[in-house]
Amino acid sequence: MKILSAIVIALALLSCSPKKDIESKTNSDSTKSSGKSFNSIDVKKIFDADTTVGCFALYDMKNGKYYYHDSARCYTGFLPASTFKIPNSLFFLESGVLKDENEIIKWDGEKRWRDEWNQDMNLRMAFKYSTVWFYQECARRMGLAQMKKFVDTLNYGNKDISAGVDMFWLKGKMRITAMEQLALVKNIYDNKVPFKQRNIDILKDIMINEKGADYTLRLKTGTAVNDDSKVGWLVGYLTTNDNVYFFALNVDISEDNWKFNERFSIMKNIFEAMGVVKFEIK
Repeated sequence: MKILSAIVIALALLSCSPKKDIESKTNSDSTKSSGKSFNSIDVKKIFDADTTVGCFALYDMKNGKYYYHDSARCYTGFLPASTFKIPNSLFFLESGVLKDENEIIKWDGEKRWRDEWNQDMNLRMAFKYSTVWFYQECARRMGLAQMKKFVDTLNYGNKDISAGVDMFWLKGKMRITAMEQLALVKNIYDNKVPFKQRNIDILKDIMINEKGADYTLRLKTGTAVNDDSKVGWLVGYLTTNDNVYFFALNVDISEDNWKFNERFSIMKNIFEAMGVVKFEIK
């Protein structure tokens, strides 16, 4: 079945700062300025080069500034899809459904569209491969009451889990904005989420997507191609030798084109254009 509709191939909790506060710090849609800043580059040109429509929200920790491309869209809610694996991973560890990132859950034998999913799985593997069945099974074991408690505690998006404990992030009325996603990963980095430090540390470890000589990139993808939601996400943060950059990107996609490579290209091209880092993997 097409639960792949919300899958990823490939990051919201406490509400973010009010829009007026962020706009008072910077507005990047077309402004140009000198120096290695978001405002010094033409972000629209980067999106256009990949023939992609979407938004990009960024928080520069060292300078304490928010930046964004397409501010209106950054405050528009979309289905989280597999970016919900970020908080979900914490939920399963905190609740005891999983004792750690290495505990194995047996594959049920059903052949699914992605070969990597068709095997016994642990949390580390499931996060890497964005294995839907693994997260659904853990969600069912945890139960609706505990899920609701965690979602409400984190004030995650609009908190609507009415589509079911194992489906609401894949389809239904759950919505979260890019700015809320950005707030999520910032709070995780700052250890300002109400979970055991051990579990936060495990999440930070499994989120690592790429490591270079002078940077570490942590992120989660998310892809929804339902009738009422067609969106592709990249949510995470980039640590360098002297700074941390939190980001959330979402783009329009279609059933035929998930814009997976384009998402990574846009994100990396923005950071490289800013002079933040030179990625070792293109």
